[in-house]
Amino acid sequence: MRPAVVILAAGSGTRFGHITNKVWLPLSGRRIISRSLTIATKAFDKCPAILVINPADEALAKQVIAREIPHIKVEIVYGGKTRHESEYQALKHLEPLIESGEVNVVLIHDGARPLATSALFKEIAETAHRHGGAIPTIPVNELEMDTRSSEPLVRVQTPQGYQAKDLLAAYKAAAEVDFHGTDTGACMEKFLPHVKTISVSAEATNVKITYPQDLAIAEHVLEKRGYQD
Repeated sequence: MRPAVVILAAGSGTRFGHITNKVWLPLSGRRIISRSLTIATKAFDKCPAILVINPADEALAKQVIAREIPHIKVEIVYGGKTRHESEYQALKHLEPLIESGEVNVVLIHDGARPLATSALFKEIAETAHRHGGAIPTIPVNELEMDTRSSEPLVRVQTPQGYQAKDLLAAYKAAAEVDFHGTDTGACMEKFLPHVKTISVSAEATNVKITYPQDLAIAEHVLEKRGYQD
């Protein structure tokens, strides 16, 4: 298994009610994005780490990386107007390594999810390597649903991982028809439905920082973990 991790950080802070992208906000002494990068890369002995940003954030990104995580080699890639475009830009950056076989699994993760564990990253990568793809999920409580369903429902998280050549092929096919998926799994399901995607049990604490109250939740989780991640 030769993984690469892609951390998405090209969004805006609109829903958070902040003029700055939320990933650059502090969380227990470090920026949110620093924690996401640390957790993602800690899972593997050595792997390419791609940070996808808004071009306007490049100076800030380099400053944060140099000050908070200088031990991590981070490659910066400019994102697009949508999540899907940002993912594709990262995959095009990785294409030489994918085609040569130096990278055979790619994991894509929301930079605003700083509470995913390194163990989850490792399990997603290993499962994708064995089966084709893997996504972390948690069951949806019936109280959360507006309508009843006869099928069990789950909430999908990140990181989402797939075998690298399949993932690149799916995004190239999407580009030809201008398809924009809601997440990595949506693109794979659309263009390579034969690839098996395994659901991996995740934790409810793997929250995405979307609203101001989520920072308080994240602080509490980190305190419970002893600030080890």
